Amino acid sequence: MQVRDMFELGGQVALVTGGSRGLGLQMAQALGEMGCRVVITARKADELAEAQRHLQGLGIEATTVVSDLQHAASVAPLVDAALAACGTIDILVNNAGATWGAPAEDYPDEAWHKVMNLNVTAPFFLAREVGKRCMIPRKSGKIINIASIAGLKGALGPMQAIAYNTSKAAAINFTRALAAEWGKYGINVNAICPGFFPSKMSAGLLDKLGQAVIDHTPLHRLGDDDDLKGAVVFLASAAARHITGQYLAVDGGSSVV
Repeated sequence: MQVRDMFELGGQVALVTGGSRGLGLQMAQALGEMGCRVVITARKADELAEAQRHLQGLGIEATTVVSDLQHAASVAPLVDAALAACGTIDILVNNAGATWGAPAEDYPDEAWHKVMNLNVTAPFFLAREVGKRCMIPRKSGKIINIASIAGLKGALGPMQAIAYNTSKAAAINFTRALAAEWGKYGINVNAICPGFFPSKMSAGLLDKLGQAVIDHTPLHRLGDDDDLKGAVVFLASAAARHITGQYLAVDGGSSVV
């Protein structure tokens, strides 16, 4: 196989959660540009419709499913809808996530459960559903969990987000554990750990600390709209067929200093 061909994803179907905006939409676009049919899901129908128009304007076949992954009961219907539209799921990108800032001693119960439900429980339940129905019977598939460099450290600067940091560390070890268990089925499970990217989730922090973050980053920049695209395509492609249980930090080097 020629190297260029290793990155082609034509004929494959990718399900991207949290795919209506931000990093999720960027990754859905990247997968679509390499030939995938994409299914994007999020809570808000209007944002999904706008994202679908954007993708279709680029010539990407895109299906939308409104789903709130905070609720476990939404997982099976989401997969039902994706399979009804596209027939199978070859690539699963667990991107949907939440955060909540508060000191640990005052952290609200509901905040802890919200973050854990979306960042840890939903990716497992969705991977389990897609694995059983699509990937294990076919003995192939790619699962990409979007963790964070917050899962590699106790804290990122003055952030007080204990549930987020804990959940992203859990996402990394979930990746390792599932990769070890499902390797026998030919399923690759890897994670991407983004650093600071401008997004709705990070906007408040970057407004206050953006320059300090840049100064602390060896490449002296934040991530931009293109910086996750190559990483997700690589991990979804045949070029990464002998890589599993790993995480790739896409953070300008901030996790190594």
